[in-house]
Amino acid sequence: MKAIYNAKIITTLGVLEKHAVVYSDKIIAVVPDTALAAYTLTDRMNAGGHYLAPGFIDLHIHGCAGADTMDEAGNTLEVMSQNLPQTGVTAFLPTTMTMKFELVTAALERVRAKMGHCPGAEILGCHFEGPFINADYKGAQDAQYITTPSFTKIADFADVIKIATIAPELPGSLAFIREAVENNIVVSIGHSAATYEQALAAIAAGTSHVTHMFNAIASSNHRRPGVLGAILDSGVTCELIADNIHVHPASQRLLYRLTGGERLILITDAMRACLMPDGYYELGGQLVNVADSTAQLDNGVIAGSVLTLDKAVANFRKTSGLALHEVVNMVTINPARKLRLENCKGSIVPGNQADMVIFDEAITILETIIKGRTVYRRWTHADCDCQRV
Repeated sequence: MKAIYNAKIITTLGVLEKHAVVYSDKIIAVVPDTALAAYTLTDRMNAGGHYLAPGFIDLHIHGCAGADTMDEAGNTLEVMSQNLPQTGVTAFLPTTMTMKFELVTAALERVRAKMGHCPGAEILGCHFEGPFINADYKGAQDAQYITTPSFTKIADFADVIKIATIAPELPGSLAFIREAVENNIVVSIGHSAATYEQALAAIAAGTSHVTHMFNAIASSNHRRPGVLGAILDSGVTCELIADNIHVHPASQRLLYRLTGGERLILITDAMRACLMPDGYYELGGQLVNVADSTAQLDNGVIAGSVLTLDKAVANFRKTSGLALHEVVNMVTINPARKLRLENCKGSIVPGNQADMVIFDEAITILETIIKGRTVYRRWTHADCDCQRV
């Protein structure tokens, strides 16, 4: 058994000061520092009064560190897995793009092969974004490969696809939604011109999520409330790209007030330029210019982001004025619940997997632990007072 002590442990309800976590590959106990003497430990680490939180979960990420989910290179997913822990991410859903369907299915095959077999952040499955979307709201997706929803096309990957984004106004969408939900796939409204009525019909059929809310979705007004109105009149969860580029801070606060903390999930929608210098990069077969933290096609359309989840937490904490634990919930327990994994991930409680992250007041990631094993460390042993006992 190991322990981390002198930590501010972030729980779903608040922060525990001067507490310790006892763990192996799973959380064994959360106790006051003074109770550690009751445990026989092989290692213990002084967290120096820093925060200890559950590992972050990114439900929507295309790539990072020069790699992309759609790349045919054999090590692409490993590159993402190895680099994400420096941002606090311990689990993620590699996300596809609208491309030739055989390229999409090939990506799904690669994700299936790597689920549970990557050395860093854990691959939980795939977020299937496109090609079942509205061409008028395609964003950076390639319009030539957009098609109408058909569950038959993805049925062989029901074990891999955890979230499927669709435009519910398209023909065949309600049948797709019902079949997907029957196969334990979360269906999400995205890249859509759906009216309020169409969105509510999709929700009644089983849709329970909205992809990067406000982005690539028809706007709302007092006579056409659209997807935003449907969110207000239902219990669906919403993704939010909190980089202050995709969504104005005031709109972020509005979304929080409409949904409440339990229904909001921070995501990155990051592309391969994340953790890379400015320059030109490829996304879904299209050239993207990255400059000043913004990724755009040559026509000015925003093409994913270079956001990291630790920065999303810092940004939204400042934007919203919420307590730290409330924002951390949006990258931990909320996404875990969305994937029905709250009994093993998303919170530091006995029995859960020992996925944890240590960070300071500025949300600078100092250490990331996955299944009880340190996979990223920014500080030195002297900084964290590690002791083998």
